[in-house]
Amino acid sequence: MTDTGDATGTGLCGTTLPESGIVVIDKPRGPSSHQVAAWVSEILGARAGHAGTLDPQVSGVLVVMLGDAVRLARVLLSHDKEYVCLMRLHGDVPREDVERVAREFTGRIYQRPPRKSAVKRSLRIRRIHEIDILDMEGRLVLFRVRCDAGTYIRTLCSHMGMALGVCAHMQELRRTQSGPFDELYARTLHELQDACMRAREGDEGPLRRMILPVEAAVAGLPRVVIRDTAVDAVCRGAALAGVGVISRTEFSRGDNVAIVTEKGELVGIGEALVDSPAFAPGETGLVVAPRTVLMKPGTYPRGWKKAARSA
Repeated sequence: MTDTGDATGTGLCGTTLPESGIVVIDKPRGPSSHQVAAWVSEILGARAGHAGTLDPQVSGVLVVMLGDAVRLARVLLSHDKEYVCLMRLHGDVPREDVERVAREFTGRIYQRPPRKSAVKRSLRIRRIHEIDILDMEGRLVLFRVRCDAGTYIRTLCSHMGMALGVCAHMQELRRTQSGPFDELYARTLHELQDACMRAREGDEGPLRRMILPVEAAVAGLPRVVIRDTAVDAVCRGAALAGVGVISRTEFSRGDNVAIVTEKGELVGIGEALVDSPAFAPGETGLVVAPRTVLMKPGTYPRGWKKAARSA
């Protein structure tokens, strides 16, 4: 995470735009994810951190969190990913065999991070949701894969090659989606720089369209909508009781749950203490414990009172 501050104004690029949000960058090949986040921080004049590392030679969707949105890293890092990969086989293999092996690798697989990775090389389980062979020319195989966060596509290529009996390696890779954010959201660093310059000149429209609200980051999470009178207590770390809930979607105990206001504003992320069918909105009992709070205390008026002290 990088923090350059903002010396010219109160918001992004010295404008009135809030510093918290999400920007999806189309990362080029060459720089590291950390370097791209640092450039975004420098361009916008705000704290920035990326959600999900891409190797320097990998391009595509890089979700960058701005300002207080960096607190959502735990949620964003856990999002499923989608990639388009060019794999080179080390021998001639019929397409039907490649498609058969792709089906065999769909589901739960074991992986060990490659030697070049920065994490501990312990055996891990990841789920491959789908592998779609898009094209094949000679020993080059183009495929799309949708998988759990933390899946190593380089290792997947190696293992598929071994299963085919010819070995293989990853030649090129592009991330096409991270959670709810696909390539349609992605903007280049040049586009971001141009939008920032226009914002400084008074036209905030292009930059405003690029900076997504923090609510976009939790679009796929179950949620609870809470009463205005409960917001400030949650902002101060209090567990949410059923009496403060207006409505909720389905979730299980232990799930991450988005806590939102009646207006749709994100208060924070909580951990479900019970299964959603176990309570009805308005009932007593604790239902969600806040784990990451984004909204500042005092944004909503206090709806609770301190207990009176005995004389």
